[in-house]
Formats: sequence, C-alpha cells, structure tokens
Amino acid sequence: MADAVVLGAGSWGTTFAKTLADGGAATTLWARRPEAAREIDEARRNTRYLPGITLPASLHATSDIREALAGASQVYLAVPSQQLRKLLREHGGAIEPDAPIVSLMKGVEAGTRMRMSEVIAEELRVDRHRIAVVSGPNLALEIAQEHPTAAVVSSSSADTAKAVAKRARNDYFHSFINTDVIGTEFGGVLKNLVALAIGIVDGVGYGENTKASIITRGLAEVTDFAVAHGAKRGTLRGLAGLGDLIATCASPLSRNFTAGRLLGMGYSRTDVIDRMEQIAEGLASVDPVSQLAAAKRVRMPILEQVKLVLDGEMNPRDIAPHLTTDDEPIEE
Repeated sequence: MADAVVLGAGSWGTTFAKTLADGGAATTLWARRPEAAREIDEARRNTRYLPGITLPASLHATSDIREALAGASQVYLAVPSQQLRKLLREHGGAIEPDAPIVSLMKGVEAGTRMRMSEVIAEELRVDRHRIAVVSGPNLALEIAQEHPTAAVVSSSSADTAKAVAKRARNDYFHSFINTDVIGTEFGGVLKNLVALAIGIVDGVGYGENTKASIITRGLAEVTDFAVAHGAKRGTLRGLAGLGDLIATCASPLSRNFTAGRLLGMGYSRTDVIDRMEQIAEGLASVDPVSQLAAAKRVRMPILEQVKLVLDGEMNPRDIAPHLTTDDEPIEE
C-alpha cells in the first residue's frame, strides 16, 4: 500500500515520484510501458527521460495501473493533458474514495477548454475540495539533480493543500500553499505560451533585450487573462506565475522553449511535434487559450502572434519585441 501514487513516468512524473520518495513517502510510479517500469524498479533509472539520475530504492514502479492505485492515500496525475480524461474514464473508479487527487499538469483540454482540475472534477464527479494542483518553477531535470526549488500546492480546501504540501516536501523541494486554483493553474498554462515566443525569437537569433521585453509584456498578458477568469492578481506575481515564467523562458531544459526555438529556426508545427521527445503542452494550449481570451475580450498580442507562426501565417522574424501592432504608444 502506497502513501502516494504518481500516474505518468515521463520526466516530470518520475521526478515528482522521486521527490515524494525522498521526502519519506512510500511511493508507486505507474509507467505505461512495462519495460520502463522494469528499468525503474530494477535498475533505479529512467534513462529515456532522466539520464544520469539514480532513483531511490524506496520508489516502486509498475505498469499495472490498478495495482498502483490500490490503497494509495494520495494520487498525483502527470500524464499529457489531452490524455487525462480518457485515463480517468477508464481507471478513475480505482482511486480510493477519500484520496486527494493532485494535478501536476500544465495544460488546457482542447475542445472543452477546461483546466485540468475541472476535467478531474467533471470526469470523476468528486468534490473539488479533494482536488489540488501543483505549479511553480519546476524544471524536472534540475529537481531530479536535487537543486533547491519550491512550488505552490493549491486547492479550494486549505486542508487538502496542506496535506499534499506536507507530503510533497523534502530537503531540496519546498511546497507553499494557496487556495487560488484558477490563478495557480493558469500561471502554469500561460507561461508555456510565453516560453514558445521566447524560443521563437531565440531560434530567429534575436537577443536578450527582445526576450526581456517579451517576458515583461508576457507577464502582463498572463495576469490580465488569469484575473479575467477569476484568479487573484497576486498569485501571478508568485511562484506559480512569475517564478515559473522565468524558469521556463530562461532554460533550454524547457520543452516549450525548445519547441519555440525550432519554430524560430523555420520548422513547421508538424515538424516540431515529430522532433520533440516529450509533449510541449504549450503547443496544444495555444488554440483553446486563444478561444478563452476571445470570449473574455482579453487582448493577448504575444499569444496571437505565436498562433500565427504556428499556423504558418507569419514569418518568425516578423515577431516584434512588444508583439503588438498598435500605431500609437500605449500605457505599460
């Protein structure tokens, strides 16, 4: 019986399982591929996603999802956002009735335009107080290498947030809490879109001034969007907003930065997806976030021009520092 189970053995799922195990939790990691589960269990490695990292002996892995979920007191979800609903529909009934369900994902579901916590609530028909989300400046490989960092655990129930934060904590990983689920989730989703823009201009060859301008204006866009959807403005100035934005935009370890860089170098959306070893959630989030912004009449010039590049309707070199076509100066 596990204290915690993590569903999804990609780089972030494996890293978070390691984080939980290093904090003393009896942790099980579910891997879709049996060979990945065997490697983790027997060799203490996940060479495909975390090369060079030795995983703790206390971490157990399995490819049997029902075995993984049996008796788990906390369930962490780290699968691609567009696969979440299908997974929950097929296996959600095996989750223990009182177990907190924690999203580690940073995406929006295409079609429904739902945040991951909303997908969980709708598909499992559970009380939202059982649901939590984790977000922050969390580049998986750095955390797996035990570089000190922090994250935010958010739930509409402060008790649930505290219970998850106490378990998701060790010498190198610290968890803070809040109850602003909307702001925490959208901070994680929207920074991926800014990271795509930063990657694009890096691929084109533009320098640090351009990137700094995009990051600064990007934070303003992210904040306006999140607040329009009910978030607290302060959340976007914290770890789940600004902190995550800085880490994702500044590091080649970021999948979204890497995807953007390939776009800037002239690769098409299809080519980028084919070349990526893991899913860059920002690519799947551009369209649903654009629709959500339009519904609330929130102006997002950065997102709009990233979408044009993705759709092949704009040359990446035409992206400007402030990503706006206004003829007149506007107030910052």
